[in-house]
Amino acid sequence: MTSTTAGILFIGSLVVALAVVHRPLGDYMYRVYHDTGHLAPERMIYRFAGVRPDAEQRWGLYARSLLAFSAVSVLFLYGLQRLQDRLFLSLGRPPVTGHVAWNTAVSFVTNTNWQAYSGESTMGHLVQMSGLAVQNFVSAAVGMAVAITLVRGFARQKTEELGNFWVDLVRGTLRVLLPIALVGAVVLLAGGLVQNFASPHEVTTLTGGAQAITGGPVASQEIIKELGTNGGGFYNTNSAHPFENATSLTSWVEIFAILLIPFALPRTFGRMVGDRRQGYAIVAVMGILALTGVALLTGLETAHGGTVPQAVGAALEGKEVRFGVPGSAAFAAAATLTSTGAVNSSHDSFTALGGMITMLGMMLGEVAPGGVGAGLYGILVLAVITVFVAGLMVGRTPEYLGKRIGSREIKFAAMYFLVTPVLVLTGTALAMGSAERRAGMLNSGPHGFSEVLYAFTSAANNNGSAFGGLTADTPWYTVALGLCMVLGRFLPIIFVLALAGSLAVQAPVPVSAGTLPTYRPQFVGMVVGVTVILVGLTFLPALALGPLAEGIQ
Repeated sequence: MTSTTAGILFIGSLVVALAVVHRPLGDYMYRVYHDTGHLAPERMIYRFAGVRPDAEQRWGLYARSLLAFSAVSVLFLYGLQRLQDRLFLSLGRPPVTGHVAWNTAVSFVTNTNWQAYSGESTMGHLVQMSGLAVQNFVSAAVGMAVAITLVRGFARQKTEELGNFWVDLVRGTLRVLLPIALVGAVVLLAGGLVQNFASPHEVTTLTGGAQAITGGPVASQEIIKELGTNGGGFYNTNSAHPFENATSLTSWVEIFAILLIPFALPRTFGRMVGDRRQGYAIVAVMGILALTGVALLTGLETAHGGTVPQAVGAALEGKEVRFGVPGSAAFAAAATLTSTGAVNSSHDSFTALGGMITMLGMMLGEVAPGGVGAGLYGILVLAVITVFVAGLMVGRTPEYLGKRIGSREIKFAAMYFLVTPVLVLTGTALAMGSAERRAGMLNSGPHGFSEVLYAFTSAANNNGSAFGGLTADTPWYTVALGLCMVLGRFLPIIFVLALAGSLAVQAPVPVSAGTLPTYRPQFVGMVVGVTVILVGLTFLPALALGPLAEGIQ
């Protein structure tokens, strides 16, 4: 079997598996967020936290609750790192430096998981498990809560109540993420991943004088980070390390976990708004963008021009030989089309145009299918922009799911979309405007520019992957990228919640002959087109200075 055939079967089996779980998982999540009762463990948490679970919140109070929880999480994780040497299971690690601790704390709380450090030599087990792994859960649950709240805004009428943040957070964690993570961890253990409390650098002498390096609590953290679409790994090489990703089977499982919830949430959306066809339209947009990204990246890495790539049949530099070019390209596409950031090969070593596709996946807003929750609310904002554009074209007030998209709603949608480009382009310009900051680039010229552009794209989109050539653990980069993570996470969330509040208070608009059907292939094509055009107009000049210029060379 050729590597191309194996790659097609690999992708095909993923598509089939995701299609099989789309309906049951989407329906299950619909029941989770619609359940009026509370499980016993949930009631204990509410009682301990002083939360009234049956009291619903307006969008402003919902946003303040979310921001307060995130702020406390940042402070706790920062303190945990700074006090690491005084805690048990520290493995003798010293305290994490202040600027790296700040960067790491906001990285994991914002669901980015950018790592400006080597995990196995910087963090002890307690910080890894009680700090980073916990945020893998709750930061993903925050994204799901925001997505569900936006859907409630479309589904509800003449009300300011949008649910309860604390209930949505707890249910997403305990009822969705935790059960799937437990099953996934067992599967990865069976596939060869390590789960113990030994130091990652502990060397055990075996019979005959052979030596084996043991691992840490890797398997559980690996499935947690993939399920929560987080990129932070126990080891600096992430899923290219055999302790984090042992075989092609575990690589398949990890990609499946990355895509599982984001591709199922549109089904939940369709159930909540009372029209399953709307969910199918949204998942179709996600699927078209995702398959296009995978096909382009795989094609560019297997058929790239150049003497050596043509001689060997593919660009093998930086690829994981256990998985081959198609397996590495599929993982890279899945990681950058979502907010995962996990890697099983070196993105810095991809071809110039292949590296550009990984950046484009993030620049799309990570909506194909995007992060857990973040992908759904991102694509719904793009759908709102699409119906607004369509309304302008035909000269009527735009409507989506029975709600008018007026000046207030489109302002929230526009501000949501503009946050990330402003952060990416401003951050890149500031970094390139200083000789001291340019010194962090491993390469000069277009590829060095791509390393910086990739870093700010990853941070602002809460992805977490990187072109490995940039030295990003300096105080300036850790602070600047940390600010991009915070603003790139919470400003869009505030705009989404404000949009949800504006929609929920509206009365439904009756369907008429002039209403745009938002479940037909025509609308699917329009959303895809608007997404690509907006991103192209925004980022093409920057891409022309980096990967496009390098590719032409």
